[in-house]
Amino acid sequence: MNQVAQIQPQDVAAPVADPMISMIERVVLNPDADLDKLERMLAMKERMEANGARVAFARALSEARAEIPPIVKDATVDFTSNKGRTHYQHETLAGIAKVIDPILARYGLSYRFRTEQGQGGVRVTCIIAHAEGHAEETTLSGAPDSSGSKNSFQAVGSAVTYLQRYTLKAALGLSAEVDDDGQSAAPHTGASRQQHASQQQQQVSPAERASDQMITAIRKNGADAVQASPQFQQDFPRLKKEAPEFAARVEAEIETWNKANKTAPSTLVDDDEIPY
Repeated sequence: MNQVAQIQPQDVAAPVADPMISMIERVVLNPDADLDKLERMLAMKERMEANGARVAFARALSEARAEIPPIVKDATVDFTSNKGRTHYQHETLAGIAKVIDPILARYGLSYRFRTEQGQGGVRVTCIIAHAEGHAEETTLSGAPDSSGSKNSFQAVGSAVTYLQRYTLKAALGLSAEVDDDGQSAAPHTGASRQQHASQQQQQVSPAERASDQMITAIRKNGADAVQASPQFQQDFPRLKKEAPEFAARVEAEIETWNKANKTAPSTLVDDDEIPY
């Protein structure tokens, strides 16, 4: 005997109606409605949606950055010119993307770059966007990188890549550390630990170290408390003058903290402004 399975309908939560949409619908259906008030209500709805998107962006960025580890400096620059030898380590754009892309995607965040060239320079803008529509931009500009034996096209390409890295780092407040070829996974004892720590300190510039300390303090104590401290008021102007790219990271951290923690202004409308 065949048995007929009875499927019981499950309770499905009804979508929550937007009260602003309901008010606008009532105005549209009312032949005596004031069109001026309708336009004001539509503008108010746009402001409310934009404010909600900003809040969602700040929250997503804050949560994503809490998961992003320090970026490893996985490339070395070493060449000699008429100015002498140049030798330093840096993180690559591909290395940064490999770390941050999966984390940003989980929180609905993405980034892209806009590049402009003119008056002998290159201008790069990093655009961080959220799935709900809000986006913020960080812009840096510079001259083509003519170091080494680059031709004119290579000089522009090198400058663009450099500015992409730094605008992305500034927009997200990223910090970097030197790749120790897996040595950090091995135990360090006695003199080897001290030597390892000393090498790490020498390979990180004082400006980068100062910016990392400021960013850590902001995340721990809040931007208001850090900005009010005499030490920050003394150190930050000097950092901004000597290393603006690292100061930009600190400013981005302050802006992100403010957006995530400051109370948004009320968008409520007085009773006499809501047409029924």
